Amino acid sequence: MNTMLKIVSLLLSYPTEAIHAGLPELKTLLADETSGGKAERALLARLVDDLLRLDLMEAQERYVYLFDRTRTLSLHLFEHVHGESRDRGQAMVDLMEMYDGAGFEIDAKELPDFLPLFLEFLSTRSPEEIHDMLDQTAHIVTAIRERLQKRDSIYRYAFAALETLSQSTPDKALLAELLKAPEDDPDDLAALDRIWEEEIVTFGGNAGENACGPDRLRTQIRAAARKPTDPTPSIRA
Repeated sequence: MNTMLKIVSLLLSYPTEAIHAGLPELKTLLADETSGGKAERALLARLVDDLLRLDLMEAQERYVYLFDRTRTLSLHLFEHVHGESRDRGQAMVDLMEMYDGAGFEIDAKELPDFLPLFLEFLSTRSPEEIHDMLDQTAHIVTAIRERLQKRDSIYRYAFAALETLSQSTPDKALLAELLKAPEDDPDDLAALDRIWEEEIVTFGGNAGENACGPDRLRTQIRAAARKPTDPTPSIRA
């Protein structure tokens, strides 16, 4: 298992009581971990230290304000690349099929494109698969990191660590397209409600082959899902 990706997955998850209570142990694990570089470990340690200084409710309120009430900071990957609901719905199905094909079980209450879940899955894959899939999501990770940096959010360190771990350069055109999206006002709840109502995700197979959005991730996932003889999906087209 890639321990560094598992740690990032935990730090980007909603800070439950169990996660918050385990932060001291997580900090010790980071100090002892040898699979990640010094830079990544230092970045993640700063986030751990910041979470430790907050009580549980403060940590939870900050998390919701950032990631649940700010669409441009959404931790759902396909939220950033699929404007039409049917595109995102089919991409979800494809991603779920890839998880199933690899024997990776997820909680039914969580959407498959949730970044912490995606990173947990990647932590179980080969170094080649990890690099390839992180490369495919590099523009999303960088866009979120830049938006968090503008807000001076401590969570930017988790995304900076991911950028370092991926050793990838994001596609400039895709990154620019993501950053063109206007920033949401997390205090304007009426506007946020309208946005979510306009983009209800529908799962199913009604999306055509040409309905794919601008991300390479979905294309690679679908290619992997068409290889039933291989229980461990390859994401290479």
